Amino acid sequence: MIQKPKPSKTEPVSVQGGEDVRTGLSSQALQQAFCEHLFYLQGRHPRTAARNDVYLAAAYAVRDRMFQRSVGTVQALLNNPKVKLTAYLSAEYLMGPQLGVNLINLGIFEAMREALANEGFDLEDVLEQEEEPGLGNGGLGRLAACYLDSLATIEAPALGYGIRYEFGIFDQEIRDGWQVEITDKWLRWGNPWEIARPELAVEVPFGGRTESWRDDQGRYRIRWIPAYVVKAVPHDTPILGYRVNNCNNLRLWRAEAVESFDFAAFNVGNYFQAVEEKIKSENISKVLYPNDQSPQGKTLRLQQQFFFVSSALQDMFRIHMRYGGRPENFYNHWAVQLNDTHPAVAVVELMRLLVDVHGLEWETAWDVTVRTMGYTNHTLMPEALEKWPVGLFGWLLPRHLEIIYEINRRLLEEVRRRYPGDEGRVARMSLIDEKGERFVRMANLACAGSHAINGVAALHTELLQREVLPDWVAMYPQRFYNITNGVSPRRFLLRSNPQLSALITEKIGDTWPRQLDKLRHLEALAEDSGFQQRWQEAKRENKRRLTRLIQERTGIEVAPDSLFDIQVKRIHEYKRQHLNLLHILTLYLRLKQNPDMDIPARTFLFGGKAAPAYQTAKLMIKLITSAGELINRDPEVGGRLKVVFFPDFNVKNAQSIYPAADLSEQISTAGMEASGTGNMKFALNGALTIGTLDGANIEIRQAVGAENFFLFGLKAEQVREIRQRGYQPRAIYEQNTELRGVIDLIASGALSKGDGNLFRPLVENLLGPDPFMLLADYPDYIACQEQVSKLWGRPAAWNRMSILNVARMGYFSSDRSIREYCEKIWQVKPVPVNDV
Repeated sequence: MIQKPKPSKTEPVSVQGGEDVRTGLSSQALQQAFCEHLFYLQGRHPRTAARNDVYLAAAYAVRDRMFQRSVGTVQALLNNPKVKLTAYLSAEYLMGPQLGVNLINLGIFEAMREALANEGFDLEDVLEQEEEPGLGNGGLGRLAACYLDSLATIEAPALGYGIRYEFGIFDQEIRDGWQVEITDKWLRWGNPWEIARPELAVEVPFGGRTESWRDDQGRYRIRWIPAYVVKAVPHDTPILGYRVNNCNNLRLWRAEAVESFDFAAFNVGNYFQAVEEKIKSENISKVLYPNDQSPQGKTLRLQQQFFFVSSALQDMFRIHMRYGGRPENFYNHWAVQLNDTHPAVAVVELMRLLVDVHGLEWETAWDVTVRTMGYTNHTLMPEALEKWPVGLFGWLLPRHLEIIYEINRRLLEEVRRRYPGDEGRVARMSLIDEKGERFVRMANLACAGSHAINGVAALHTELLQREVLPDWVAMYPQRFYNITNGVSPRRFLLRSNPQLSALITEKIGDTWPRQLDKLRHLEALAEDSGFQQRWQEAKRENKRRLTRLIQERTGIEVAPDSLFDIQVKRIHEYKRQHLNLLHILTLYLRLKQNPDMDIPARTFLFGGKAAPAYQTAKLMIKLITSAGELINRDPEVGGRLKVVFFPDFNVKNAQSIYPAADLSEQISTAGMEASGTGNMKFALNGALTIGTLDGANIEIRQAVGAENFFLFGLKAEQVREIRQRGYQPRAIYEQNTELRGVIDLIASGALSKGDGNLFRPLVENLLGPDPFMLLADYPDYIACQEQVSKLWGRPAAWNRMSILNVARMGYFSSDRSIREYCEKIWQVKPVPVNDV
């Protein structure tokens, strides 16, 4: 029974032992804090409290302790006048559930478990209640979240900036085998981690026109007269480091109208006009990534990007000027990182603020801008290098288009001076694509306006420099870096896999979550049969947990002792979920032809979302679920193969999936994946990888040892050579009997209740262009999978490889990545917070 809290006093309330109820870390202090929040913030009696009330009260108790550290961090920064901060600009932050990881970072996970148990509540039930903020689409947003975690953990001062979308990435349901998108109402039960800061709101202009004028010194100046203005209201979420006092801030902006209600219009009966400005303004932060196939969708996407970039830069200037900074030394105190091209308009907005608002000369402003900005490229795919129609850009941001033209004029003058007569290079490097309809090239803008440009894996950076941005490399070679991505071991091992984490800590101590290289000490135990047995039991327990979840979410029963073969990631043709399916159907046909065939039982689990407008990806999901329906019900297979599509893959579900995987499918076409981080999360949890030489797979294979990695497929240069000389996928189909049988099975309608047309687009794509070379890699993939099956029959050898994979994953901590950013690009130094 919860005891009624005592009335609040002027002095901090203490519990037995003298701890402050708001800041103490003992179970007694947490119990009392929980009770106070349940009574005074939730207004709930324990007998009427819903599970969400309990979750909120627990979260508020944790947040108190985080804000204590947040205030202490601000004080430490104020005491250091030469401090430099990182401002991380990202359109996505896929943060995941916060309560569990914050308990771990504070070191009070078990204390909170005890505190809640004393009040009759179970911590696991409370953790399950938390809604996940779906403020990202996949790897880009999750990487941003890992980097915020690491910035705080290595005690580097930073602010994350983005958009507080009212509705995040859609929730995914599977109906009749098809993806159905459901509105993600992540805010419906409240968000206890954020605090609104309306007093720090800024105004963001759009549209209108510009006019020239002369200032008091007679200088020619430009004034932007916008058509309308939107208010940006910041919402702050504390980001705590692991077992340190540093607590940084994620500041997300919500759009609202400057004047949300027009009384005059309302009084004459024009009720829509009365709230028109409110609706138009709030649409900007309504939905993550609106469909941009229509002109209205394109406009909204560009509005979103400028909205959060302008808000962030105005906020930085407010802080900078308040504490004695000058516009010309902005770069001494701020390192602004562009997470892909979505925030690239920051280059132009910073120039506008420096030139138009703060009165700097162009050359000085450009020097400040370039020294401030850094650009991370995350893709080699041309369609992901954003371009905006010049007409749209000029209509929405007229002053910014003028600035872009001036940047471009000066840039192309320099190109022509350096490379006289090379007009092809001039056209490629121009910020304006002049072919057909004119477009603003955001990647070129980011390259022009940044002092550092980095790829996110060794191969990605090599291909980026050689194939995507070679002209920029030739002109500015000193700007290019590689910083391979990493993942947070706190989120993806310590929180996700408590069984394995406890075993690791028992054997090598408890410092590895901040010093992941210490996992190397596990190598000495790789041959130890007793340790292998405990390692295997930790994996088996994770598989039992996932088995229960699969049954609950899909109704499919799977065997926890089967080989869990898992591919979870965004559904896309280049990620080749359908190559995985070709292997599954190959095994199925083999079993149909020879039911007595000796193959290990496998559970194939897929998960991931297809973009709502990406029909091919949605058809791939339907093909997977249709294959599962056929195979799972076939008595001749006898349960030896099970196919599961796990709906609504997100961070919360990933925390159950990664620890249970035996085999990690990283099978993208070589040269297509920038890095990937799912590959790291799987390996960190003891899964063996089957993969191509693509993205960070290459570095993972180098780290864990080629003998501990199942490699197959063409290399990136082989892919390029085959394409150049003419790829003939139909010839492969005709020559490979097994492949032909599988594709004919799909085409026959056997997976679609006799409808031979349903999957025809996929079949024709494979037999025609096969742009991602599934058929070219199919024979090698099947042969490699046979090696997987053979090794699975030797548990000791499998466990040894699993242990070595984990032991050698230290390099892939996001802490290492962030240290490289701090040292190579940002020149940001740690500022430890010693007292709170």
